Amino acid sequence: MYTAKKSFLFIFSLLLFREMHAQKKLGTETRQQKEKRMAWWAHDRFGMFIHWGLYAQPARHEWVKRWERMSNEQYQPYFDMFNPDMFDPKTWAKQAKAAGMKYAVLTTKHHEGFCLFDSKYTDYKATNTKAKRDLVKEYVDAFRAEGIKIGFYYSLIDWHHPDFTVDGMHPLQPKSEADSDYAKINKGRDWAKYKAYLHNQIRELLTNYGKIDILWLDFSYPNPNGHGKGKNDWGSVELLKMIRQLQPGIIVDNRLDLDEYADGADFATPEQVKPSELQSQYGGLPFETCQTFSGSWGYFRDENSWKSNRELLTLLITAVSKSGNLILNVGPTARGYFDYRAVRALDSLAMWMKYNNQAIYGCTQAPAEFKAPENTLLTYNPVTKKLYLHLMQYNQAALTLPGYAGKIKYAQFLHDNSEIKWQAAGDNGSNLVIKLPQQPNVEIPVIELTLQP
Repeated sequence: MYTAKKSFLFIFSLLLFREMHAQKKLGTETRQQKEKRMAWWAHDRFGMFIHWGLYAQPARHEWVKRWERMSNEQYQPYFDMFNPDMFDPKTWAKQAKAAGMKYAVLTTKHHEGFCLFDSKYTDYKATNTKAKRDLVKEYVDAFRAEGIKIGFYYSLIDWHHPDFTVDGMHPLQPKSEADSDYAKINKGRDWAKYKAYLHNQIRELLTNYGKIDILWLDFSYPNPNGHGKGKNDWGSVELLKMIRQLQPGIIVDNRLDLDEYADGADFATPEQVKPSELQSQYGGLPFETCQTFSGSWGYFRDENSWKSNRELLTLLITAVSKSGNLILNVGPTARGYFDYRAVRALDSLAMWMKYNNQAIYGCTQAPAEFKAPENTLLTYNPVTKKLYLHLMQYNQAALTLPGYAGKIKYAQFLHDNSEIKWQAAGDNGSNLVIKLPQQPNVEIPVIELTLQP
């Protein structure tokens, strides 16, 4: 049984350990230096994810090899037949730019192990298919030409590599899940060789394509039964140090299993969460929520749960209202073009962003003194001192802004700069009441409020 003194000392020691643990760092970068490095990302807010690989051919989810427990031999026809004859990254880049996306992240290698780039460490790459060229290089050149920042996704997982040990995520996972069966199937696999392969390929990606702005490494799944993989398996500490040495300005996601380090990641990655579930921070990190147009990352021909334009805009606005980013995924077809449903979604986003992007770029969470009325969201630009009121539901009636009296200089719709009238109200005149006019032909109208100096 603990005495009160021992209990106090135990709690104090635990808190001290946690504080020291949280302060453990891999590098010497200061908070100000990190803010400067990440300033573009915090400003741009909106990016495009592109999941593309051999899995576009079966067209039934990027995890098809795992879901259907295919061997390398069963999966080989997709490599043999890969021929993206309509691949035109210049068109991709123009579509991304029109939709208001400021950066892009391409899957250079997904879990299937197929590389879109010309790696000298494997034959399982685009240059050995009917494509006969480095598709990553063409992506980089096209998107960079449009002024879009360049990001790479690289899967830590590799279901094709002969030295990647079979685990609880692998297509060849033994049905028995018995340790003896794992040992049997992994006999002859040399993990050290795979780890070297992983590090070498990331070195290639960060050396051969110029400045890379963002790196998505996906993903860690440590498991107490030994049939998962985490930081020690990947060599995450050494890997991240190499990444920062090769690309000092790069931004890296949080999937290397380095939560114990204060600088083990630059941003959190809440995946496919509802807008209502987003938080302002995740363990002290800003966030970039990754989302799909539909229920799949890779091209899924027969999948029909596509999000509406309003749902996509709600994700974007909500993310920014909580000081976060949205990266929205497109899964190109096996021929290399965006499916018509993706094009339709991008075109709808482009229409809204053309007139309302000022409520997104450079914006963040509103100061605490400003409360969002029901069925609205607030974003705020701290440089221009503009507050943006997003009308998520439009009712042609009076809209009360509590406590806003004396703080607003001017109000107008953002899409056309047409004036919005208001008047003070409430017992002490502290509220503002806006009489909304007839609903404009805008999916989600935004009122720009210029604050008093």
